[in-house]
Amino acid sequence: MAVNPTLPYRQISSKIWPGAEFVRCSDLEGGLSAQVTAIEAGLSGGRVVRAVVRRYGAADRKRNPDIARDQFELHLGLHRNRLAVPKPLLFDDSGRIFDVPFLVLEYIEGSTELDPQNVEGGIRQLAAHLAKIHKISGTASIVSMLPPVEQLCLSKLGYCEACSESGSREKNVTERPASEERVRELLRSVMPLPRRNPPVLIHGDYWPGNVLWKDGCLAAVIDWEDAAVGDPLVDVSNARLEILWAFGPAGMEEFTRHYLEQMPEVDFADLPYWDLYAAIRLAPSEFACWGLEAEKENIMRERHREFVDKALSALPVDIAHLGL
Repeated sequence: MAVNPTLPYRQISSKIWPGAEFVRCSDLEGGLSAQVTAIEAGLSGGRVVRAVVRRYGAADRKRNPDIARDQFELHLGLHRNRLAVPKPLLFDDSGRIFDVPFLVLEYIEGSTELDPQNVEGGIRQLAAHLAKIHKISGTASIVSMLPPVEQLCLSKLGYCEACSESGSREKNVTERPASEERVRELLRSVMPLPRRNPPVLIHGDYWPGNVLWKDGCLAAVIDWEDAAVGDPLVDVSNARLEILWAFGPAGMEEFTRHYLEQMPEVDFADLPYWDLYAAIRLAPSEFACWGLEAEKENIMRERHREFVDKALSALPVDIAHLGL
């Protein structure tokens, strides 16, 4: 007897909206570490309600078997602190509805595409909201379940991620070039860095594609699976590279300036190191996983190279030569 594929979503609907009539479910694009599905139901009186179900993949479950519970608690704490995040509605790791843990979040209307007519305003909002995230101390109870970012960094520097969750590299993934290996070796030689900034909440993958925009305003920051506690420059550097790719050097510098205006207490001395870490995390050897068009990939490779060169040039000579 065939199993109704909507049954799990109907069960979730009945849990979060008792008495509502299930309408539909549909897969959403963009989920790399999780399978993401929108569900919709109708309440009495005709009001329609929506939610998002995130089913966690093998990589996330291996890294954190309690990811659904931890993400629920994190979203709850951030929502209570008035950060722009979806409100958590439910988590389940019992295996009774799905055989993998899942999290249910409120559905927030918006697009991940920044309005091309308001790029400067959008970049300023990105910087301002990142500053707001970084106001949450790494010792706060709402982030007590998160790992130190240094732990994630050392793990990342120790191996090259695959495109698939199976553990084997896909045939279209290029081997790491020697220049990338040299930067990895440089970072291994200096990490963990001396602590210059008090640890704060780190999103871990902060970039325009993990932000929902509505009517020109930042509506929500999504995809918190890589959250950690540590140096705020981890997020700053990641966003700098992504903004460089999307909007060029002027956009990157505008973001950096506005963030520093919001967070003058942050020590930027180690920015070149974290820029290099962002460059490794988003290395060209991983581009084959992303399905990029040839022209876009060429632009990203060139800007990535410029980003790395600029970071290396800002390091002490005795360290910088390791990455050359």
